[in-house]
Amino acid sequence: MKILVVDDDRRIVKTTCDILKIKGHEPIAAYSGEEGVEKVRSDAPDCVLMDIKMTGISGVEALKRMQEIVPALPVILVSAYATGDVVEDAMEAGAYAVLGKPLNFPMVLSFISLLNKEESILVVDDDPMFCKTLKDILTLRGFHVETESEPQKVLGHLEKNYKLAVVLDLKLGAVNGVDVLKDIRAKYPGKPVVLMTGYREEMGDSIEQGRRNGAYTCLYKPFETDDLFELIEKIRVEKLKNMVAAA
Repeated sequence: MKILVVDDDRRIVKTTCDILKIKGHEPIAAYSGEEGVEKVRSDAPDCVLMDIKMTGISGVEALKRMQEIVPALPVILVSAYATGDVVEDAMEAGAYAVLGKPLNFPMVLSFISLLNKEESILVVDDDPMFCKTLKDILTLRGFHVETESEPQKVLGHLEKNYKLAVVLDLKLGAVNGVDVLKDIRAKYPGKPVVLMTGYREEMGDSIEQGRRNGAYTCLYKPFETDDLFELIEKIRVEKLKNMVAAA
């Protein structure tokens, strides 16, 4: 990924860029807020790591200008001396988080991995053609997608590697999707599960049970794929912000 590193301390910029390069990313160096803004204007990066206190405009002011150029640009601000007011101002301006120095690089690299959509989505439906169509659409949007038609194999997918979210049909042959949801909740209580059904009236009780058991939401077939894409993007952004906020 293309990552812009902005700090007026050249040693910090070099160290950060070296680590990112070793991990296979493309770091871009900037040594002031003004230069960072111009880098965003000329060739927008995928992510920005930026110091708050710099000579010239502050990181918060640079963030505001960057957001005017690329409104959805993920920006993490960094500071050794961030006061409550500065943090609040930064978050209101659209920062994903304000981190302390020295940077927690394992967390930053995990953040970048999620930002790069490396975590997959599991689609569970007993209709193979529907699974294939949904997989093709989400793959074109840059996501990794796995599909499963057999309810008893769902937990096996989650054990193998992390799934950003599960998209789960409520009617899986003789199996009610709510039972699969309960199994997921028992082992992975924080996993976002988006329910879907083509039987809104018939599955009304199951939809309500799903909500009581922590389903993220329910989509009704046929649905616009953009609606699902927006939901997954919302889940991804929530996780990104939670990840850096907990650091």
